[in-house]
Amino acid sequence: MRTLLSNFYKLLVVLSALSMVAAFVTVILSIASRELGFNIRGLDAYAGFSIAAALFLALPETLRRGDHIRVTLLLQKASPALRNALEYFSLASAFGLSVYLAFFSCKLVYVSNITNDVSQSADATPLWIPQITMALGCIGLAVAFGDALMARMQNREFFPAATDEAAHVE
Repeated sequence: MRTLLSNFYKLLVVLSALSMVAAFVTVILSIASRELGFNIRGLDAYAGFSIAAALFLALPETLRRGDHIRVTLLLQKASPALRNALEYFSLASAFGLSVYLAFFSCKLVYVSNITNDVSQSADATPLWIPQITMALGCIGLAVAFGDALMARMQNREFFPAATDEAAHVE
């Protein structure tokens, strides 16, 4: 199961990286098309879709690496029992909220598909297509929070150990 989850997180990061490349290519193509005097409809929208995809698809791996903002000031000052309770509460709350977000992201994709909702850009892209990446990233985030909660329940390490630099930044 651990290998499957790690591969799932890695797949989403690879898709995120490809989305970043797609955003770069669409922006460069947009600039080049203006300079060369031709027009490709919808490039600005595709750049925005690609940036949003890169952001959402990277969420699970970012959480796994411990790069999300964690306020540890309170945790450092709390007693071990209180720290344990706060971490369980935080992970359970985050898991619940991420499942809620994933559910409604998937519902948004479904509703956009059945209502034939299209982008307001010049090319009228069906919105369910770029929304899939958001839903996939939200599902991945919910899985990652569930994974973190299970790791906490099993006394396994999920977040990497805090380094002096990370503790200083936080």
